[in-house]
Amino acid sequence: MDIERARDFARTHHRAVLATRTATGIQQSPVLVAVDDAGRLVVSSRETAYKTKNLRRDPWAQLCVFTDKFFGTWYFVEGEADILSLPEAMEPLVDYYRRAAGEHDDWDSYRRQMSRDKRVLIRITARRAGPDRVG
Repeated sequence: MDIERARDFARTHHRAVLATRTATGIQQSPVLVAVDDAGRLVVSSRETAYKTKNLRRDPWAQLCVFTDKFFGTWYFVEGEADILSLPEAMEPLVDYYRRAAGEHDDWDSYRRQMSRDKRVLIRITARRAGPDRVG
């Protein structure tokens, strides 16, 4: 599978499920995903969220990205994640919001909320994408 095809899909379809490794298995979370200028798949989370803690321990991440209608075309992307925390994460979080949801009505309010929530930006560098075959 061409990773760029999966990235292109994620540029226009933002619903996804993020899988991370726990100490005993897999944890999954519904998320909104976007693609940054470097081609990384990006997700917002909280500093205290399990997915953030899991990725700090083990950077493996997998996203299943699908349409708003759920059924139909979908792609998975797997790779290594890094986590950008505040204050460095603030402007990348603004960029993420614009890519996933458009313009915000009040960017100052958005920035205050990101600080209150202790938001982070998870950036996934894709190493593999699929599906590679149909069954």
